[in-house]
Amino acid sequence: MLSDRLHAWVDVLTTWLALGLLLILFVLSVTAAVLWVQDRYLQKSHAIRRNYPLIGRFRYFFEHIGEFFRQYFFAMDREELPFNRAQRSWVYRAAKDLSNTVAFGTTKQNDPGRVIFLNTPYPTLEKDAAETLPLMIGPHARQPYVARSFHNVSGMSFGALSKPAVRALSRGAGYAGCWMNTGEGGLTEMHLEGHCDLVFQIGTAYYGVRDAEGNLSDAKLEEVAAHPEVKMFEIKLSQGAKPGKGGILPANKVTPDIARIRGIPVGEASVSPNGQPGIRGAGDLLDMIQRVREVTGKPVGIKTVIGSWQWLEDLFMEVHQRGLDSAPDFITVDSGEGGTGAAPMSLMDDVGLNLAESLPLVVDLRDGFGLRERIRVIASGKLINPTMVAWAIAIGADFCVSARGYMFALGCIQAMQCNRNTCPTGVTTHNPRLQRGLVPAEKGRRVAHFHANLVKEVETIAHACGVGEPRQLRRHHARMVNANGDSMPLEELWPPIEAGLYLRQGRPSLHAPFARFRVGA
Repeated sequence: MLSDRLHAWVDVLTTWLALGLLLILFVLSVTAAVLWVQDRYLQKSHAIRRNYPLIGRFRYFFEHIGEFFRQYFFAMDREELPFNRAQRSWVYRAAKDLSNTVAFGTTKQNDPGRVIFLNTPYPTLEKDAAETLPLMIGPHARQPYVARSFHNVSGMSFGALSKPAVRALSRGAGYAGCWMNTGEGGLTEMHLEGHCDLVFQIGTAYYGVRDAEGNLSDAKLEEVAAHPEVKMFEIKLSQGAKPGKGGILPANKVTPDIARIRGIPVGEASVSPNGQPGIRGAGDLLDMIQRVREVTGKPVGIKTVIGSWQWLEDLFMEVHQRGLDSAPDFITVDSGEGGTGAAPMSLMDDVGLNLAESLPLVVDLRDGFGLRERIRVIASGKLINPTMVAWAIAIGADFCVSARGYMFALGCIQAMQCNRNTCPTGVTTHNPRLQRGLVPAEKGRRVAHFHANLVKEVETIAHACGVGEPRQLRRHHARMVNANGDSMPLEELWPPIEAGLYLRQGRPSLHAPFARFRVGA
């Protein structure tokens, strides 16, 4: 009896499955026929689909999934851009506090631009290693800032980042003892909840410190500065992703929270001006720096991508005319090769100097005008691994900052969807379903681990070179590979400038080491 019922049930199930399959095939056939007709006769904008109806649609599918196949199956460890798998893997392991040792030799090629540090047979022993001491920024401010770490979190706005991402970064920076830059999107409760040191960035639209007319508001500046966590203010002139163009936040990312924090309409694309309103020269810039410093009582600096540099000469000469207390307390030098922000390819690819050229240029100008002890230089641009951080410090940077390094620590997989609100790891999306995967408590610890392991390995490089701590690294400690495959000492590529040399000789625009940039100056 049971066997008969079972056979009957199987027969019914088989019949329904067959009918279902036939129905699916029928629907697919009709859909395919409709799409074929539409591609062949109705649409006129896609030549491939018109000439190869239906089949041509697979081109777009393969084009979409191709980037993922390249990332996981075909690209070698050192081939991907903007960050290859070896670079990302180092960050992932550092963030998880796993061993980063490797075996059987390096996979790094001797390509132009590679930095090689010069070890000594008498390295610094662990018992002789010195602690990297905190460094003061803004001695002329009412509340100078003593920064504890040489590596910090660069500017990323809430809006570009999700709520859980900002929370995780705030917690991680608090654990690590480094600062976190708010980006131009304003100050939020998520930034404050980790009790980390904060740098408030003043973008070209004055988000978070603007009045009803969109002008810079002293009252809002005072309100932000009243938070003890806010240690400094950074006036953004330009950023690596889009030098000469303002920030872009797509309309679908302008939620009620973001609109409230920035002071902009809900659901409308947020595009900042492409420059600071009212700043057209060195005098205007110093006036704004002085205004913000007087109102807030805290150190004030600038962030910029270097293209032409004569404006820096003007700025430094104006500082000496007004007095050293008028100088910016720091200059953040951003690389022109792009960053976390979405931007036109023409700007990201081909506008602004790479950090390898702009950082030594700014350091030498600062030193040549006798401002080394007055102005701190902060390096920004792909500084996510120990070697490049150590390089930046050897060149003369006082601090380094990274955005994408800390994004990788949060779990970013370089899916290249930051501007689509579809980030699969929840870092740059406002989709609650995707945000769910990013747990701030867990990722905050990973941010702190990444910071600690990076600092430790930079110290290891310094000790291998025979110095006590990273800030004792100098240009003679490293070499850079050139196009011929040979390496040259950094001190020959960029000879250190005698302090105050340009105060005695005048503007250095026509002198080495700037002669190589004379075209287009």
